[in-house]
Order: sequence, then C-alpha cells, then structure tokens
Amino acid sequence: MTDTRYSQPPIVAVGSRPVQDVSGVLGSRIFAWIGDAIVVFFLTSLIAAVLFVLGIVTFGATWLLIPIAVAATAFAYAAVTIGGPRQATFGMRMAGLRVETVTGGRPDGLAAAVHALLFYVAAGTVGLWVLDILCGIVRSDRRLGHDLLTGLVVVRA
Repeated sequence: MTDTRYSQPPIVAVGSRPVQDVSGVLGSRIFAWIGDAIVVFFLTSLIAAVLFVLGIVTFGATWLLIPIAVAATAFAYAAVTIGGPRQATFGMRMAGLRVETVTGGRPDGLAAAVHALLFYVAAGTVGLWVLDILCGIVRSDRRLGHDLLTGLVVVRA
C-alpha cells in the first residue's frame, strides 16, 4: 500500500474520509452551471471567429475544425479550471463551490475533463440527466451520478 511509483494516494476506507460541507450545493450548482455556460459561450465564439478568419486565408480548410474546437473548448475549460489550483470553474467560484476528490485532495486535469464529459453526456440525454439529478437528491453527500463515477465531490469553498 505504500508504493508511490504511480503517484496515486493509497486507497482510503470510506469511513476515514474528511467531513465535507455539502449544504446547499445542488442549488448552487445550477447557478454555477449558468455562469459556466456563459463563459464557455464566449470562449467558443472567440475560437470560432478566429477559425473562421483563418478559413478565409486557408480557403475553407480550417472551417472543418470549428465543430471540433467548440466541443474541445468545454472540456479544456473544465480540465484547466477544476484541475487548477482553485479547483473550480468561474461559475463555481461565483457560487462559492469547489471540487475535491473523495479523500479531500485536489483533482487532476484528466479527472476534471472526464467529469465534464460525463456531465455533458448526461445533460444531453433526458433520462440520464434525470437519473444524474436523482442521485444528488437521494444521497446525503449530494453527489450527482457523474461525481460518483469520477470519484469527485463538489463542496462549499
């Protein structure tokens, strides 16, 4: 259990996790999501505009990159902000939230990107989205379905 070659912390029993403040997190996550949607909209608009101008110069070759860049922007935004030192997107900071691992540590960029991917998949499918929200309503730690799958928890900052 003390092998540190893989730079991962050892597995900790569920009973020994830190106490995390999750009061009012579900309502604040909705507010944070709206703020993040606005930020991602402006980022993707800026990137799409740059690619459009480059498309004129390259006779339309970079126009094919616009859909890929729009999708990649949301994942990169989540990976950089949640995986960063503040552990929160701009919307989460406005709502007073941050993301931690179940053991209380800081999430890495890959976990944050997978967390965002699972969120967008759930939000794009009504049935999965309802199931995702129901997980947060039923559980005492207010973790949504994509939080459970990635081992992350959203707490008060």
